[in-house]
Amino acid sequence: MQAERQSLLSDGNSPSFSPNGKQITFIKRGQVWLVGVNDDSKPQQLFTIRGSAGSLCWSPDGSKLAFTSNRGDHVFVGVYDLVKKEIQYLNPSVDRDGNPVWSPDGKKIAFSRIPNQKQNLPFIEKREGLSWSIMVHDFTNNQTKEIWRAKEGKGSNFYSVSADNQLFWGANDQIVFPWEGDGWLHLYAVSVNGGNAKLLTPGNFEVQYVTMTPDGKAMVYSSNQDDIDRQHIWRVEIASGTPKAITSGASIEWAPVVAVDGTIAMLSSSGTQPAQAMYLNGKGEKRQLAPNTLPKDFPSAQLVEPEQVIISAADGMQIHCQLFKPKNIKAGEKRPALLFFHGGSRRQMYLGFHDRGYYHNAYAMNQYLASKGYIVMSVNYRSGIGYGMEFREALNYGANGASEFNDVLGAGLYLRSRSDVDGTKIGLWGGSYGGYLTALGLAKASDLFAAGVDLHGVHDWNVVIRNFVPGYNPEQAETVARRAFESSPMAYLDGWRSPVLLIHGDDDRNVPFSETVDIAESLRRRGVYFEQLIFPDEVHGFLLHKNWLAAYKSSADFFDRMLMNKKP
Repeated sequence: MQAERQSLLSDGNSPSFSPNGKQITFIKRGQVWLVGVNDDSKPQQLFTIRGSAGSLCWSPDGSKLAFTSNRGDHVFVGVYDLVKKEIQYLNPSVDRDGNPVWSPDGKKIAFSRIPNQKQNLPFIEKREGLSWSIMVHDFTNNQTKEIWRAKEGKGSNFYSVSADNQLFWGANDQIVFPWEGDGWLHLYAVSVNGGNAKLLTPGNFEVQYVTMTPDGKAMVYSSNQDDIDRQHIWRVEIASGTPKAITSGASIEWAPVVAVDGTIAMLSSSGTQPAQAMYLNGKGEKRQLAPNTLPKDFPSAQLVEPEQVIISAADGMQIHCQLFKPKNIKAGEKRPALLFFHGGSRRQMYLGFHDRGYYHNAYAMNQYLASKGYIVMSVNYRSGIGYGMEFREALNYGANGASEFNDVLGAGLYLRSRSDVDGTKIGLWGGSYGGYLTALGLAKASDLFAAGVDLHGVHDWNVVIRNFVPGYNPEQAETVARRAFESSPMAYLDGWRSPVLLIHGDDDRNVPFSETVDIAESLRRRGVYFEQLIFPDEVHGFLLHKNWLAAYKSSADFFDRMLMNKKP
């Protein structure tokens, strides 16, 4: 068989194939480019705009290209006519327009309209705001109208699902979209002509990965319905609105894709099996898309099935956790224990390998630590996803009061109360937001936590907020800045006594490297023992596999020495 010819088309990102598959548009340095496929043509910039382009979306006949133009405090939806070589902006406003989707006949475009809210700072709860809406532009009369607006209160702020686009143009001119109208992230449908939105996925659970069937008649998605700490695949007909489970059991499934013939492919994992590409056969059974891709010597038999544990935080809130118990633990034996805190904080850890690479690695690390003899507990602390809007937008979380410390403290006290845990040897670890909670636990409760590993953690909210909002000036927001600092580990360093391993890449664009530089200086001045592992030129989510290995090996070695009294 002759090998397929591969060639580099161009550097860039966000590629989008034309309907006939002969051309690709993509983003390069914020502008839209076009290149032919298999015709040896050179990439060309289609047009020049202010701001940064995104959300490339071809019209069904391939004659036009919809896109967004992000200009900082406002975003336009534009349409480029490839024949006339003209740009038309659709009902430009002061708002943040996005998620353009074409009607099947190419005569209309629906898009979201989200009001700019200048006072919204990151890492502070936002339970309501200025209501977002859905707009439809009709090219036959060149008019744009609002077909739906979120009610005030719950759901007034837009929150997204994991999908190529947040709006779906379904059969019978139904627009399907995510909304938190009842406090849970669900799918709704509304007619392109307007009217009331119909709830498609009712219940106390949340949808996450979403796609539409090729015929536009149904939505296929992952959710934690009936299994709150896992994800499974579901299907709902847009017309009937009755969800049906496609997968279930002790596995986890996400990122569904539906082929033209109706076959559903997905990614799937379990407590002892990492993610693999799967599909459903005619009998509804999961089968591997690429058999034998998992190494034959993968140690599934040596891994443990994590247990669901629901604990009470220090203030009484119920917190879901996953507990990893060593296989060789004996009755009456007390082991050192570790708490793991994920990053984000908009994440949910599962009873198995995670859907995101960063936490896929972290899950493997927790399994490794359990294999070394530690009792390990992963904590789904407040401000994470999966348990409703009010849990995610927890009162006084993050930079507005660090209410998650109640979950850190509650988890530590739970471990200390267990008969199989040595209460004097409890450590904690995590990266990014998890590094923040690790540092906060060590700073405020060194009497409970004996050691910690802090990977690229947040230590001063005022520094990190400015990294995400460059215009933020703590001196001009005295009340907010004081609250943010009082929610930071840096405010409690005088109580920090336990040893810590600091790990950070010095080209981190999410959490500035200065966060580790500054806390190292502060710990030195107080005589607190710390070790450091620094990766030159490495970013937040490590790019090099060897650096993940080095970070995890150093972490395990650190805990062995601090909690098991082992020699290096």
